[in-house]
Amino acid sequence: MVPFLKVDKGLVAEQNGVQLMKPMPELVALLGRAKAKRIFGTKMRSVIKQANSVGVKEIVAQQFEIARQIIAAGLVPIIEPEVDIHCPDKAKAEELLKGAILAELDGLPAGQLVMLKLTLPEKDDLYAECVHHPKIVRVVALSGGYTREEGNKRLRRNHGVVASFSRALVEGLSAQQSDAEFNKLLDASIQSIFEASNT
Repeated sequence: MVPFLKVDKGLVAEQNGVQLMKPMPELVALLGRAKAKRIFGTKMRSVIKQANSVGVKEIVAQQFEIARQIIAAGLVPIIEPEVDIHCPDKAKAEELLKGAILAELDGLPAGQLVMLKLTLPEKDDLYAECVHHPKIVRVVALSGGYTREEGNKRLRRNHGVVASFSRALVEGLSAQQSDAEFNKLLDASIQSIFEASNT
């Protein structure tokens, strides 16, 4: 089990087609406590709603600015600029995002590593350069509101990317189910996502 800590404080209102993260005034102290507790890495989410080049650059710049603080504290940041699956020009937003991420990755000093958590893209293997980039530990995919079936289909078409599903993982689960029904469905969900991550 590798422990991660969510460090963001939520999102600000949309501007330039994106929602940036709220300020994190207690981040330094939080990271110190996390390191003392042997936390491996952190998670922080922001959202892209429009294919706006200014907004996409802002969101990636903010993610990497905070990521550098997290790296300096001795943890591995998960950078998560989620592209809303309902974005009107999702493919263009993802192209803008990839370009901004690669530019920031190339600016990281040698030995500084990050993870990426990204929405499954419209273009298969769009993030292949990120998967193979020397500054990347792992590229993981969020389900982002896609059904588990659709998420798994897209995941299979993006080689080297593994699932970090939450909504798709718990799809169909209910407190009204018996333990046996609940566990059977959860096991089947985990197995299907695992198989999609390994194709």
